[in-house]
Amino acid sequence: MSKHSIAFMSYVRFDDQHEAGRLSELRNRLSGEIRLQTGEEFHIFQDRTDIAWGQQWKQRIDGSLDAVTFLIPIITPGFFKSQPCCDELKHFLNREKELEREDLILPVYYVNCPILNDESKREANPLAKVIAARQYIDWRELRFEPLTSPQVGRMIEKMATQIVEALERGQPATQPPLVSAAEERVSRLSMKINLAKSPQREEAGIESPGVSRGPVAKTEPPTRIVDAFHRGDHPTLGDALKAAKPGDRILIRPGLYREGIIIDKPIEIIGDGELGEVVIEAEGKNAVLYKANMGRIANLTLRQIGGGNWYCVDITQGRLDLEGCDITCKSTSCVAIHGGADPRLRHNRIHDSKQAGVVVYKNGLGTLEDNDIFGNAMHGVAIFDGGNPTLRRNRIYDGKMFGVHIFGNALGILEDNDIFSNATAGVAITEGSNPTLHRNRIHDCKINGIYVETKGKGTIEDNDILGNEYCGVAICKGGNPTLRRNRIYKNLYRAIWVYEGGEGIFEDNDLRGNTKGAWDIAADCLDKVKRARNKE
Repeated sequence: MSKHSIAFMSYVRFDDQHEAGRLSELRNRLSGEIRLQTGEEFHIFQDRTDIAWGQQWKQRIDGSLDAVTFLIPIITPGFFKSQPCCDELKHFLNREKELEREDLILPVYYVNCPILNDESKREANPLAKVIAARQYIDWRELRFEPLTSPQVGRMIEKMATQIVEALERGQPATQPPLVSAAEERVSRLSMKINLAKSPQREEAGIESPGVSRGPVAKTEPPTRIVDAFHRGDHPTLGDALKAAKPGDRILIRPGLYREGIIIDKPIEIIGDGELGEVVIEAEGKNAVLYKANMGRIANLTLRQIGGGNWYCVDITQGRLDLEGCDITCKSTSCVAIHGGADPRLRHNRIHDSKQAGVVVYKNGLGTLEDNDIFGNAMHGVAIFDGGNPTLRRNRIYDGKMFGVHIFGNALGILEDNDIFSNATAGVAITEGSNPTLHRNRIHDCKINGIYVETKGKGTIEDNDILGNEYCGVAICKGGNPTLRRNRIYKNLYRAIWVYEGGEGIFEDNDLRGNTKGAWDIAADCLDKVKRARNKE
């Protein structure tokens, strides 16, 4: 497959904005699923992310359509009323004709369209007729399902499989097989590192076969082996870090390494073994203090076992990719992100801290995706003092206080997370903080699903808030959130409780099915609560 853009998503921008970026996230999930199935990066062109400000967008789109392989039109009533969308579809139909193919357009039927359901209307619109005749993906019943749900995952897998099969049909018959080429080109050590047993596996070091010379191996970085039995290059990780040059890779063999490390240069560190076999353990210091511009740590068990006020992983700057690790802390919190650091935490187990699983503060950023954050003595994630991370598809549960606490004028984006079984509330928004919550499942917490107080705000849209032991949402002391299109049900008291000076905007929410009904609004709050089109 080519490393250039090989798909184009055609959609109406308003549709994505109305869905709070759900179409953009669908694009990301599909791109990732294809990469998972092929082992190669698959870029889906989207004008929201791939066109620089001020660029001549039409020229860029036309040029990209000439380069890509597939068109993925998102079909809504607005699609057929959008001239750019119709032009893109016409352009690609011509491309199919030139290539003598009929499998390069994959429509996603997203919102019911009268023009597709009425035969007479279809006959009057050639593009609608073409779409109706295609084998489209029917997304209408999945539109309100979380993108992390099994049903959605299976549909994305189906879409990816169709594209992969079409790609295979389009490959030249003389193309050498990828697997055999990889085996010939990549050394045993390189394969071992690249396929390290972490949930985030890297590509196997092969360049895509889109050029005439066929697949070739990547240039591998220098690798240093750490082995506690003195069978490698270094007996300790600290020794390896001192000797390593920027860009080196450090492979750690199984063992217990009682040392805290400081990373101040771009380095990749990978555990060579099953998770739990390579353990870094520190007492009276951080297990990892990270202060480099970029780097990667994968497949390690990281433990801070006490002895003062320390984090297990302290990220003070730069872009660290922390992947597939098991992280605990008996001192303070498992992971700290601050000072403008912008790491990526993916597929980690972050648990059993003395305070929070992850703390983000002092303008810390970061993206947390697909982590399990559980069993922490305070909060799963604490965001404060200007912190502004993105949390996506995490499971945050069994915290002894809040699942996520956002306070001290902080921000943050929470999307498609499963937040449950926390001892107080699933999400707490306080002290002037203003996060955005989209499409999360917040459920089975011991008091409230969401708690907003002390001038906390927040935009809370398209979430499922259910099964909590008191209210779905509780608001007080100047809390003033905006709730739209949420489904708040099966809570053991009310859907929404507003009291002690709380206020808010509530539109298009489904508040049916709670034990004591939809609303409990104190008399002093009635004129501060704005309600419209809610189902009660």
